[in-house]
Amino acid sequence: LKNAGCNTIRIRLWKNPSSGHSGLAEVKALAQRVKQAGMKVWLTVHYSDTWADPGVQTTPEEWKSLAFSDLKTAVSNYTATVLTEINPDIIQIGNEINSGLLWPQGHLINNEAQCLALLSAASATIRSKAPATKIMIHYAGVKAADTDWFFNKMKSVDYDYIGLSYYPVWHGKDMQLVKSTIDALGSKFSKKVVIAETAYPFTLGYNDWTNNIVGLDSQLVPNYPATPDGQKSYMMAIKELVK
Repeated sequence: LKNAGCNTIRIRLWKNPSSGHSGLAEVKALAQRVKQAGMKVWLTVHYSDTWADPGVQTTPEEWKSLAFSDLKTAVSNYTATVLTEINPDIIQIGNEINSGLLWPQGHLINNEAQCLALLSAASATIRSKAPATKIMIHYAGVKAADTDWFFNKMKSVDYDYIGLSYYPVWHGKDMQLVKSTIDALGSKFSKKVVIAETAYPFTLGYNDWTNNIVGLDSQLVPNYPATPDGQKSYMMAIKELVK
Protein backbone atom coordinates (compact mmCIF):
# COMPACT_ATOMS: atom_id res chain seq x y z
CA LEU A 1 0.00 0.00 0.00
CA LYS A 2 2.80 2.42 0.87
CA ASN A 3 4.56 1.67 -2.43
CA ALA A 4 1.30 2.33 -4.29
CA GLY A 5 1.00 5.83 -2.80
CA CYS A 6 -1.17 5.20 0.27
CA ASN A 7 -0.25 7.49 3.17
CA THR A 8 -2.82 6.72 5.90
CA ILE A 9 -4.37 3.49 7.20
CA ARG A 10 -7.79 3.51 8.89
CA ILE A 11 -8.16 0.99 11.70
CA ARG A 12 -11.28 0.21 13.74
CA LEU A 13 -11.12 -0.25 17.51
CA TRP A 14 -13.63 -2.14 19.66
CA LYS A 15 -13.67 -1.98 23.47
CA ASN A 16 -13.82 -5.64 24.56
CA PRO A 17 -14.64 -7.71 21.45
CA SER A 18 -15.69 -11.29 22.15
CA SER A 19 -13.10 -12.69 19.72
CA GLY A 20 -10.31 -10.29 20.65
CA HIS A 21 -10.16 -9.11 17.03
CA SER A 22 -10.12 -5.31 16.70
CA GLY A 23 -9.40 -5.03 20.43
CA LEU A 24 -6.71 -2.77 21.86
CA ALA A 25 -3.84 -5.29 21.68
CA GLU A 26 -4.45 -6.25 18.04
CA VAL A 27 -5.02 -2.64 16.96
CA LYS A 28 -1.88 -1.43 18.78
CA ALA A 29 0.23 -4.06 16.99
CA LEU A 30 -1.22 -3.12 13.59
CA ALA A 31 -0.79 0.60 14.26
CA GLN A 32 2.89 0.02 15.06
CA ARG A 33 3.32 -1.81 11.73
CA VAL A 34 1.63 1.09 9.92
CA LYS A 35 3.98 3.63 11.52
CA GLN A 36 7.04 1.48 10.83
CA ALA A 37 6.01 1.44 7.17
CA GLY A 38 6.01 5.26 7.20
CA MET A 39 2.26 5.83 7.08
CA LYS A 40 -0.20 7.60 9.37
CA VAL A 41 -2.75 5.94 11.65
CA TRP A 42 -6.42 6.95 11.42
CA LEU A 43 -8.22 5.30 14.32
CA THR A 44 -11.98 4.83 14.26
CA VAL A 45 -13.03 4.32 17.89
CA HIS A 46 -16.45 2.66 17.95
CA TYR A 47 -16.99 3.05 21.73
CA SER A 48 -18.63 -0.38 21.54
CA ASP A 49 -17.60 -4.03 21.80
CA THR A 50 -18.74 -4.61 18.21
CA TRP A 51 -19.84 -2.82 15.03
CA ALA A 52 -21.29 0.66 15.57
CA ASP A 53 -23.25 2.26 12.70
CA PRO A 54 -26.40 4.36 12.21
CA GLY A 55 -28.61 1.43 13.21
CA VAL A 56 -26.76 0.20 16.29
CA GLN A 57 -24.53 1.92 18.85
CA THR A 58 -24.32 -0.61 21.66
CA THR A 59 -22.68 0.54 24.90
CA PRO A 60 -19.81 -1.77 25.93
CA GLU A 61 -20.86 -4.45 28.44
CA GLU A 62 -18.36 -3.04 30.93
CA TRP A 63 -20.15 0.32 30.92
CA LYS A 64 -23.80 -0.72 30.58
CA SER A 65 -24.82 -0.14 34.20
CA LEU A 66 -22.95 3.14 34.67
CA ALA A 67 -24.74 6.34 35.61
CA PHE A 68 -24.25 9.10 33.04
CA SER A 69 -21.56 10.99 34.97
CA ASP A 70 -19.60 7.74 35.35
CA LEU A 71 -20.09 6.90 31.67
CA LYS A 72 -18.63 10.27 30.73
CA THR A 73 -15.62 9.59 32.97
CA ALA A 74 -15.22 6.13 31.45
CA VAL A 75 -15.20 7.64 27.94
CA SER A 76 -12.53 10.16 28.97
CA ASN A 77 -10.35 7.54 30.66
CA TYR A 78 -10.67 5.05 27.82
CA THR A 79 -9.89 7.74 25.23
CA ALA A 80 -6.78 8.69 27.21
CA THR A 81 -5.66 5.05 27.31
CA VAL A 82 -6.19 4.70 23.56
CA LEU A 83 -4.10 7.82 22.90
CA THR A 84 -1.29 6.60 25.16
CA GLU A 85 -1.23 3.09 23.70
CA ILE A 86 -1.69 3.90 20.00
CA ASN A 87 -0.97 7.62 19.49
CA PRO A 88 -3.01 7.99 16.28
CA ASP A 89 -2.59 10.84 13.81
CA ILE A 90 -6.36 11.05 13.35
CA ILE A 91 -8.93 9.84 15.87
CA GLN A 92 -12.57 9.41 14.99
CA ILE A 93 -14.79 9.80 18.07
CA GLY A 94 -17.48 7.30 17.20
CA ASN A 95 -18.31 5.51 13.97
CA GLU A 96 -21.23 6.66 11.79
CA ILE A 97 -22.83 8.49 14.72
CA ASN A 98 -25.89 9.76 12.80
CA SER A 99 -28.03 9.26 15.91
CA GLY A 100 -25.29 9.53 18.49
CA LEU A 101 -23.31 6.82 20.28
CA LEU A 102 -23.37 4.75 23.47
CA TRP A 103 -27.12 4.19 23.30
CA PRO A 104 -29.42 4.88 25.08
CA GLN A 105 -27.59 7.50 27.17
CA GLY A 106 -25.76 9.08 24.24
CA HIS A 107 -28.61 8.96 21.71
CA LEU A 108 -28.51 12.21 19.70
CA ILE A 109 -32.27 12.50 19.24
CA ASN A 110 -33.50 11.17 22.59
CA ASN A 111 -30.64 12.53 24.74
CA GLU A 112 -29.01 15.29 22.70
CA ALA A 113 -27.33 17.12 25.58
CA GLN A 114 -25.81 13.87 26.86
CA CYS A 115 -24.62 12.85 23.39
CA LEU A 116 -22.82 16.18 22.95
CA ALA A 117 -21.40 15.96 26.48
CA LEU A 118 -19.89 12.52 25.72
CA LEU A 119 -18.35 13.74 22.46
CA SER A 120 -17.02 16.87 24.15
CA ALA A 121 -15.52 14.77 26.96
CA ALA A 122 -13.66 12.64 24.41
CA SER A 123 -12.58 15.73 22.45
CA ALA A 124 -11.31 17.55 25.56
CA THR A 125 -9.27 14.50 26.54
CA ILE A 126 -7.69 14.37 23.07
CA ARG A 127 -6.88 18.10 23.07
CA SER A 128 -5.16 17.84 26.46
CA LYS A 129 -3.34 14.52 25.98
CA ALA A 130 -2.52 14.65 22.25
CA PRO A 131 -2.86 18.18 20.87
CA ALA A 132 -1.31 17.19 17.52
CA THR A 133 -3.90 14.48 16.88
CA LYS A 134 -6.71 15.51 14.52
CA ILE A 135 -10.28 14.80 15.66
CA MET A 136 -12.91 13.55 13.20
CA ILE A 137 -16.69 13.38 13.45
CA HIS A 138 -18.12 10.69 11.17
CA TYR A 139 -21.56 10.69 9.52
CA ALA A 140 -23.00 8.12 7.11
CA GLY A 141 -24.67 9.75 4.10
CA VAL A 142 -24.39 12.66 1.70
CA LYS A 143 -27.84 14.29 1.54
CA ALA A 144 -27.40 18.00 2.15
CA ALA A 145 -30.44 18.38 4.45
CA ASP A 146 -29.31 15.46 6.62
CA THR A 147 -25.65 16.42 6.86
CA ASP A 148 -26.58 20.05 7.61
CA TRP A 149 -28.90 18.96 10.42
CA PHE A 150 -26.27 16.68 11.92
CA PHE A 151 -23.24 18.98 11.75
CA ASN A 152 -25.29 21.92 13.05
CA LYS A 153 -25.90 19.74 16.12
CA MET A 154 -22.12 19.19 16.41
CA LYS A 155 -21.23 22.90 16.57
CA SER A 156 -20.45 22.78 20.29
CA VAL A 157 -17.95 19.92 19.85
CA ASP A 158 -14.28 20.75 19.23
CA TYR A 159 -13.10 18.79 16.16
CA ASP A 160 -11.07 19.16 12.96
CA TYR A 161 -12.34 16.89 10.20
CA ILE A 162 -15.72 15.84 8.81
CA GLY A 163 -15.78 12.20 7.68
CA LEU A 164 -18.59 10.90 5.46
CA SER A 165 -19.59 7.40 4.41
CA TYR A 166 -20.76 7.15 0.81
CA TYR A 167 -22.07 3.84 -0.50
CA PRO A 168 -24.08 4.18 -3.75
CA VAL A 169 -26.27 1.20 -2.79
CA TRP A 170 -27.48 3.04 0.35
CA HIS A 171 -26.82 6.71 -0.36
CA GLY A 172 -27.78 7.02 -4.02
CA LYS A 173 -25.94 7.06 -7.32
CA ASP A 174 -25.55 10.83 -7.72
CA MET A 175 -21.82 11.40 -7.37
CA GLN A 176 -22.23 15.11 -8.11
CA LEU A 177 -24.28 15.29 -4.91
CA VAL A 178 -21.27 13.88 -3.05
CA LYS A 179 -19.11 16.68 -4.45
CA SER A 180 -21.60 19.46 -3.73
CA THR A 181 -22.17 18.19 -0.18
CA ILE A 182 -18.43 18.06 0.51
CA ASP A 183 -18.04 21.62 -0.82
CA ALA A 184 -21.00 22.91 1.18
CA LEU A 185 -19.94 21.27 4.44
CA GLY A 186 -16.36 22.47 4.15
CA SER A 187 -17.52 26.00 3.50
CA LYS A 188 -20.30 26.12 6.08
CA PHE A 189 -18.43 24.53 8.98
CA SER A 190 -14.81 25.46 8.08
CA LYS A 191 -13.64 21.85 8.28
CA LYS A 192 -11.69 19.55 6.02
CA VAL A 193 -14.04 16.92 4.58
CA VAL A 194 -13.08 13.39 3.52
CA ILE A 195 -14.86 10.25 2.41
CA ALA A 196 -14.17 7.93 5.33
CA GLU A 197 -15.87 4.91 3.78
CA THR A 198 -16.94 3.81 0.34
CA ALA A 199 -17.06 0.56 -1.63
CA TYR A 200 -17.79 -0.72 -5.11
CA PRO A 201 -17.94 -4.25 -6.52
CA PHE A 202 -15.64 -5.77 -9.13
CA THR A 203 -18.17 -8.55 -9.74
CA LEU A 204 -21.83 -9.37 -9.17
CA GLY A 205 -20.95 -13.06 -8.89
CA TYR A 206 -21.11 -15.04 -5.66
CA ASN A 207 -17.60 -16.28 -4.91
CA ASP A 208 -17.93 -17.28 -1.25
CA TRP A 209 -20.40 -18.27 1.49
CA THR A 210 -21.53 -14.70 2.20
CA ASN A 211 -24.36 -12.82 0.53
CA ASN A 212 -23.52 -9.87 -1.70
CA ILE A 213 -24.68 -6.45 -0.57
CA VAL A 214 -24.60 -5.38 -4.24
CA GLY A 215 -25.84 -8.08 -6.58
CA LEU A 216 -27.90 -6.38 -9.30
CA ASP A 217 -27.03 -4.18 -12.27
CA SER A 218 -29.74 -1.79 -11.11
CA GLN A 219 -27.70 -1.10 -7.94
CA LEU A 220 -24.65 0.10 -9.89
CA VAL A 221 -23.76 3.68 -10.76
CA PRO A 222 -24.23 4.21 -14.52
CA ASN A 223 -20.95 3.96 -16.50
CA TYR A 224 -19.26 2.04 -13.68
CA PRO A 225 -19.73 -1.67 -14.39
CA ALA A 226 -19.05 -4.37 -11.79
CA THR A 227 -15.66 -5.27 -13.24
CA PRO A 228 -12.12 -4.69 -11.97
CA ASP A 229 -11.80 -1.71 -14.36
CA GLY A 230 -15.24 -0.40 -13.37
CA GLN A 231 -14.34 -0.63 -9.70
CA LYS A 232 -11.05 1.18 -10.28
CA SER A 233 -12.78 3.89 -12.34
CA TYR A 234 -15.28 4.42 -9.51
CA MET A 235 -12.52 4.76 -6.92
CA MET A 236 -10.56 7.17 -9.11
CA ALA A 237 -13.70 9.26 -9.65
CA ILE A 238 -14.30 9.42 -5.88
CA LYS A 239 -10.66 10.40 -5.36
CA GLU A 240 -10.91 13.20 -7.90
CA LEU A 241 -14.16 14.67 -6.57
CA VAL A 242 -12.74 14.67 -3.01
CA LYS A 243 -9.61 16.44 -4.24
